[in-house]
Amino acid sequence: MSKISYRALFTLPVIVSALGFFVDVYDLLIFSIVRVPSLQSMGYSEAEVSKIGTFIFNSQQAGLLVGGILWGVLGDKKGRLSVLFGSIVTYSLANIACGFVQEPNTYALLRFVAGVGLSGEIGAAMTLVTEIIPKEIRSLGPTIVAAVGYLGAGAAYLTQEWFEWRTAYMVGGGMGLLLLLLRIRVFESGLFEEMKQSKVSRGNFFYLFSSWPRFIKYFQCVMIGIPTWFVVGILGTFGNEFGKALGIAETISPGKCVMFIYFGLTAGDFFSGPLSQWLQSRHKAIGYLMFCGAVSVGIYLYGGISSPTMLYAVCFLSGICTGYIGLYLMMVAELYGTNLRATATTSVPSVVRGMAIPMTLAFQAFKPSLGALGGAALLGLLCYGIALFSLTRIEETYGKELDFVE
Repeated sequence: MSKISYRALFTLPVIVSALGFFVDVYDLLIFSIVRVPSLQSMGYSEAEVSKIGTFIFNSQQAGLLVGGILWGVLGDKKGRLSVLFGSIVTYSLANIACGFVQEPNTYALLRFVAGVGLSGEIGAAMTLVTEIIPKEIRSLGPTIVAAVGYLGAGAAYLTQEWFEWRTAYMVGGGMGLLLLLLRIRVFESGLFEEMKQSKVSRGNFFYLFSSWPRFIKYFQCVMIGIPTWFVVGILGTFGNEFGKALGIAETISPGKCVMFIYFGLTAGDFFSGPLSQWLQSRHKAIGYLMFCGAVSVGIYLYGGISSPTMLYAVCFLSGICTGYIGLYLMMVAELYGTNLRATATTSVPSVVRGMAIPMTLAFQAFKPSLGALGGAALLGLLCYGIALFSLTRIEETYGKELDFVE
């Protein structure tokens, strides 16, 4: 491969997309990390924190679902860059406002607005990067973006450790606004500019469901991603409850669980892109990691974990096995034509994030009869089973030409 081809991995759009995803992950996970201390500082008990925290978390996920559709449509109608600018202003201002919140309803509303903004970042970034990198090394571009981006989880946890939780929100919002200065110099995708000259319909979200095969393809794309939010939204966010169920005497920090999961995601995404390149397959790379992820969940729940160190280590392992998200989103981008690519690639991860709502509700419903471990095991079995089946039914996209429309 020529040096010129590899230089495409280090152009300004790729670098800015990676830094943007870093801030996106920081702001997306900051509530999961400060959930307990922020609500306790408002005077709520441990039992109330669990209930109210689930409500606020689900409000954020609902915002991600709404915003994914909104920004996805705008990405195909107005361009990838319009989404990158609009989304970051929305979630940055909402996160700064969270630093002043005093009661749960306002907190939930602001997390909803932040969710709307956050949903635009990763889809637009992955679409742009997928379109500007040569197909021969395309696997490596989203891998770089995702791997750098997931370090935002560690930054969020460390900021919360060093500063009061309100300051942590303001730091995240401030970083987002600073990124706007870099984004001014980012150029639009050439494929989108060419497509703008045609008469083809752009950003028609409902076209994704206009026939049964299109509906099934979109549904399968969503289902392939749900294990990622099972690991983050259930195993990580409720890590303190699993610690008690496992009989661990020390208190488990959900924020630290999330941090170690995302450190694992960083390592996994560095590995998954080259693995796909070596196997010359998206299916095999994602499938192998997904299977290993299911095994790691079994270890988490029934592996005899007896200390915080062991639990955090398994969180890291689960993150590595779930580190195919950049590769997965690139596959989604490759499945759709230029006129619907941003719509699909932005809305799919947002719907996946929105699936955290039924997952958390199901987990809460399973707990009274099955306990925390049994409820999570049943939910995990469903998530991984559906995801693996969907992966076997979807088109292989390795090396696919992207200059086409729906």
